[in-house]
Amino acid sequence: MTDGVNRRTVMTGLAASAAAAVFPPRVAAATYYPNEQHREVLRIAAEQVEKHRASLWRTDIVGIADFALPSSLPRFHFANLERGEVRSFLVAHGRGSDPEHDGFLKTFSNDVGSLATSRGAYVTYEWYKGKYGTSIRLGGLSPENSNVLDRAIVLHPAWYANPDMLEKWGKLGRSDGCFAMSEADFNEALWHLSGGRLIYADRLGLG
Repeated sequence: MTDGVNRRTVMTGLAASAAAAVFPPRVAAATYYPNEQHREVLRIAAEQVEKHRASLWRTDIVGIADFALPSSLPRFHFANLERGEVRSFLVAHGRGSDPEHDGFLKTFSNDVGSLATSRGAYVTYEWYKGKYGTSIRLGGLSPENSNVLDRAIVLHPAWYANPDMLEKWGKLGRSDGCFAMSEADFNEALWHLSGGRLIYADRLGLG
């Protein structure tokens, strides 16, 4: 009796193993669960798109820059409203906004010559070749950044926004008011944020 049970048990186990080899267990598809910060980023992005829709050509992806965070943290969020996903990158702020160069933005300014970051909504325009290579022109959609074109405030790559600056100094370098990204990350902006999309910058404190 015992031998029969053992043989049946062994044969059943072998059959199950063979079936598993032919029909592997189904694995559930990975699901994206946004955290509270990402949900707030998506909410602000959708809110700003509705406010400025008439000035935009594309509304699928929005850039949200949270300058309440230090430059050592990924604070430039690319909010994909179609997929409900958020990807975050490092971005530098203007030297006029951080005269002590401690990595924290203190003030915004729209003044020509201030070298400061401006708050408000921006629209991305065409690519062009500038001081830092391929860059993206920006237009101001808010009273707080109405001088964007006169100040030549753009989105561009820069060596001083590369991650190795954090290893060396614990903060990024400063721009002249532009949105400066790492040279590697800038390709993300070039392909996913240019061409009439929205950027919104403020001290949001999203964590």
